[in-house]
Amino acid sequence: MSTSPFNRRDFIKTTAAAAAGATVPYWITSRSARAASKNDRPLLGAIGVGGQGTGIAKNAKRFGDFVAVCDVDRNHAERGNKELGSKAEIFGDYRKLLERNDIEAVTIGVPDHWHTAVALAAVRAGKDVYCEKPLTLTIDEGKLLVKAVADSGRVFQVGTQQRSEHRFRTACELVRNGRVGKLQKVTVSLPNSPAGGPFAAKPVPSELNWDFWQGQAPVAEYCPERCHYMFRWWYEYSGGIMTDWGAHHMDIAHWGMGAEQTGPLTIESQVKLPTIANGYNTPNKFVVDMTYANDVHLQIVIGDEGVMFEGDQGRLYVNRGRITGKPVEQLKDNPLPADAVRLYKSDDHMGNFFHCIKTRIKPISDVESQHRSVSACHLANISMRLGRKLQWDPQKEQFVGDSEASGMLSRPQRAPYTIVA
Repeated sequence: MSTSPFNRRDFIKTTAAAAAGATVPYWITSRSARAASKNDRPLLGAIGVGGQGTGIAKNAKRFGDFVAVCDVDRNHAERGNKELGSKAEIFGDYRKLLERNDIEAVTIGVPDHWHTAVALAAVRAGKDVYCEKPLTLTIDEGKLLVKAVADSGRVFQVGTQQRSEHRFRTACELVRNGRVGKLQKVTVSLPNSPAGGPFAAKPVPSELNWDFWQGQAPVAEYCPERCHYMFRWWYEYSGGIMTDWGAHHMDIAHWGMGAEQTGPLTIESQVKLPTIANGYNTPNKFVVDMTYANDVHLQIVIGDEGVMFEGDQGRLYVNRGRITGKPVEQLKDNPLPADAVRLYKSDDHMGNFFHCIKTRIKPISDVESQHRSVSACHLANISMRLGRKLQWDPQKEQFVGDSEASGMLSRPQRAPYTIVA
């Protein structure tokens, strides 16, 4: 495992050289590699191969061949390599993986606070990217990533796979076509998340590069509850259930509202913030109220996870198991007309990513829409932490008249892991 420091000069050197040709189509830049690739399958790298990271990589294996895996936990890397075929080169430093010119696309399954740094490096190195949600740790990271993807011409799919599930698409099409009447309220229900602590410090496992894992976050003593799956309940590394499940359901709310390129106008919250020292510090009890254009009220609560759309002529509810409501019941006898609003159709989220690699069209969970949906989650978290109502300008992506809130659009980053703009 590499333990070399995260050096800014080395980072720029390794990524800028590849960026010069980043907009050249993949079938030209990697023609020689593809000529030797069985059945013309793209060569892939997996960055972050914990549980979810291995899961998305195994899904991607249907369409391409993995030649490299990377994880700062050697046990994860070796297990992921075995599950992907035991033929990939193993790295402990994602920058070294990205130096391989034969790799055309990567899956990113690292902890949330690493998403932006790794994704930026990948697109600048000329790779197409499938990145797990939530897309970013902060709103400013999202702005930076949106620009980088646009400048690079890379295909970038975010792992908000509900967009490729027929129930969610049907619900959003019904709302967009007025089947609930004038939309008035959207309720986003998120599942419960754990509370706990204080947690005792433990020796760092020999297979884990704990300093690299912490990255831009403040230094903390190692405890198992901070690492791997449980990182999401720490504000230092994530945004709690608000960004974990919120990234999925806020995306569907925005899709149904037609708000993929905008955001709320006001945000206010009621919350009980955790106070346990060295314990989980993201809240699991809250109500957040947002107002959008056209007087739509969006509310985020803890409950039966899913999304409820309510209008002046009806309502419908959708989650991963069901879609209910009169607009759904009436669909059989009153289908949407030929000229109805139809949304991007995908029945295979990973398949859509690889289709877009070949065609160079925009994927269904594109970086711009996913930046906007997770931004709404970040705004909710900022409101909860400040404990007051906030005003937001979604066109400028700025708070209105609130310097303290504006200071929370980014976070201090620990050297040498600062993100290179």
